[in-house]
Amino acid sequence: MYEPIRTKSVHTMAGTADFPHRSREEELDIQLAGHLAALLAVTDELRGLEPSASAELDAAAERLAEQVTRLRGGRPPVRAAVASAVGGGRGPVSAGLHQRAHALAGRALVVAASRADTAGAILAAQRMDAHAAAVAVAAAAAEPALTVG
Repeated sequence: MYEPIRTKSVHTMAGTADFPHRSREEELDIQLAGHLAALLAVTDELRGLEPSASAELDAAAERLAEQVTRLRGGRPPVRAAVASAVGGGRGPVSAGLHQRAHALAGRALVVAASRADTAGAILAAQRMDAHAAAVAVAAAAAEPALTVG
């Protein structure tokens, strides 16, 4: 009823062994390093906006840089210089950055869990908690005070 296929399919790649393939672990390392590097960039930006939280953010940035360096085989991440803000950091810009950092930490946590990277998962979970707390503080500060009368 059907005629057998006489030629190779156009979907079959010829010579697939000519280029190197990365393993699943290598791909996950690349993804995790990318998410942590993006989180580091947002953390550096927050360090400039929130001088009052600088000590905690400095420690977090160093830990993130260590993890990115480990995942990239010893190559440290490129970091921008931190410029301090004139008026302090609590505000909509800071809250937005904390929300972005929370989302990035969540993505890093998913990849670290998939990769079974305990150090990366713990760091990502700690950063998620810290940024969630900062968002909650910013939301509480933005709410008008209730008056009893």
